[in-house]
Amino acid sequence: MKKVAIILSGCGVFDGAEIHESVLTMLHLEAAGASYQCFAPNIDQHHVVNHLNGEEMNQTRNVLVEAARIARGEIHDLDTLNVNDFDALAIPGGFGVAKNLSDFAFKGGDSTILTALKTTCEAFNQQNKPIAYVCIAPALVGHIHNKGIKATIGNDADTAAAMSALGAEHVNCHVDDIVVDEAQKVISTPAYMLAQSISEASAGIQKAMTKLVALA
Repeated sequence: MKKVAIILSGCGVFDGAEIHESVLTMLHLEAAGASYQCFAPNIDQHHVVNHLNGEEMNQTRNVLVEAARIARGEIHDLDTLNVNDFDALAIPGGFGVAKNLSDFAFKGGDSTILTALKTTCEAFNQQNKPIAYVCIAPALVGHIHNKGIKATIGNDADTAAAMSALGAEHVNCHVDDIVVDEAQKVISTPAYMLAQSISEASAGIQKAMTKLVALA
């Protein structure tokens, strides 16, 4: 059985990992015959958002503690992830990717990413192990992979331009489809960058996770 590491960025679309995408990633990995283990960085979130009204809250939350909600407590510190223990890697989306795992939400093409994330993704890439990036997560591929890496966030022109500034080649993609860079074993799908429902998000994530396991 193939074993996949999943990196979460908190809990909640506006300040952490997108919950639907995270759960669908787990579901479709299991359906494809793989097992998984969740990880998250033990750091404070950039900020906390009230998901009822979208307003910032005057409190601090920890990314690992919040991500543990999605993982039902079965989660480890990202710093403990050993690439040798896994066959593939998956990163669901949500604003936590662009706020906690990086500062892409604020700096776009001038962004930086969390050192632990960069090191982990590069290690998977160097061992020729596939990585699936979901939703906004493909915006980070230019920080990690060779120049010209093909990936998609759907069809948003501004985000695509920022990806290009970081060295990636953006490919427009429908919500229910995937883009695969066969040379670098990188898979991406738009999910809630385009999805209007959980079923739409599920269609692309299912294809992405099935392909991820096939490449592993």
